[in-house]
Amino acid sequence: MTSNQPRMTKSERRAAAKAAAAKAAERKRRNQAIAGAAAGVAAIAVIVVVFALVRGGDTEGTASPSLTTTPAASASPSAAAFPPLPAGADPALGEKPVVKAGTGDVTKLKVTTLIEGTGPAAAAGQQIAVNYVGVIYKTGEEFDASWTRQQPFEFQLGQGGVIPGWDQGLVGVKVGSRVQLDIPSDLAYGDNPGQGRPAGALRFVVDLLSAQ
Repeated sequence: MTSNQPRMTKSERRAAAKAAAAKAAERKRRNQAIAGAAAGVAAIAVIVVVFALVRGGDTEGTASPSLTTTPAASASPSAAAFPPLPAGADPALGEKPVVKAGTGDVTKLKVTTLIEGTGPAAAAGQQIAVNYVGVIYKTGEEFDASWTRQQPFEFQLGQGGVIPGWDQGLVGVKVGSRVQLDIPSDLAYGDNPGQGRPAGALRFVVDLLSAQ
């Protein structure tokens, strides 16, 4: 059987071979270029991802303080807390007591322990620090309180620097105690003291903070 396709000459075959080789070379170059571009894009993507992770780690490290970071000075508790309670004191001593009027007549000094402390007993001659509220016995009207000044009152016990009801009533009271002193007029300021001092029987609630 004979072919219907015309036969190429020798020179035509050489030309066709060259053309085919050229096309093959062009396809190879094009494929290499595409592969190189893809590799470049992939490398850039990896760099971007790594950079983002590194930046993210740095940001987290900056935002989270170290466990050993020293607290800011503003976060420190106040050194002038009031009242300065003795160690182991009942937390109730940190609140101003409500002092009410008494009933009946006060004919002698009466000391009532409201909270008993665990510290040493105060002795005459010691310098003591107290918090107190003072009211008129019959009416309950407050006339003086260290709580208002936010500062404990200090004096030498038993030396006549305060009214006799205090000098006598606070001897033997343990540090950390809260006591109520019902004081007759003659152991307070008297019946006609003047100078803004209250007359008659008085009631004080006193917290003993220290004795030295």
